[in-house]
Amino acid sequence: MAQDCDRFISNIVLVGMPGAGKSTIGVILAKALGLGFVDTDILIQQETGKTLQGIIDASGYLALREIEEKVLSQAAFSRHVIATGGSAVYSPAAMSHLRATGVIVFLRVESAELERRVRDYHVRGIARRPDQSFHDLYCERSELYELYADIIIDCGERTMEDICQEISREFHAVEGGRPEAGSSSVC
Repeated sequence: MAQDCDRFISNIVLVGMPGAGKSTIGVILAKALGLGFVDTDILIQQETGKTLQGIIDASGYLALREIEEKVLSQAAFSRHVIATGGSAVYSPAAMSHLRATGVIVFLRVESAELERRVRDYHVRGIARRPDQSFHDLYCERSELYELYADIIIDCGERTMEDICQEISREFHAVEGGRPEAGSSSVC
């Protein structure tokens, strides 16, 4: 990575559409930086004992968003890369909580590329209106991702390693101005 640091002040919180690579990039980034990793979709599944699609099938997409808000608002992680579900940005409370201990990184990928990657759209457990197309969901969420993002990474046709290096550089630049709670040292 471009720059290492013995002590991280924050988490790195990845947001973006399904298929953007949040979980894959998150694992690589966490390993490269010596941080923990958590996928909040898995936390939701552990909390409920159901898959995301199972929640939607039983209770609807709004129920999934409510559960996601609860899980994210209660999450207490330090020195982690956190891969959020694509709908995390619908909850101002959850995003405020995540931002309080982390830097929000939007992994931007064009709609056509995401549609190529996400072939199981209708059964993947995506919190969306039943009549909503992938492109419409992309347009709706993109504004929210940009609203909450501290850092925007254009992923395009780049390698995972290149994306991780850019996230690391940008994270250190953003973190340079934030003091660590209870400490006067800054990376």
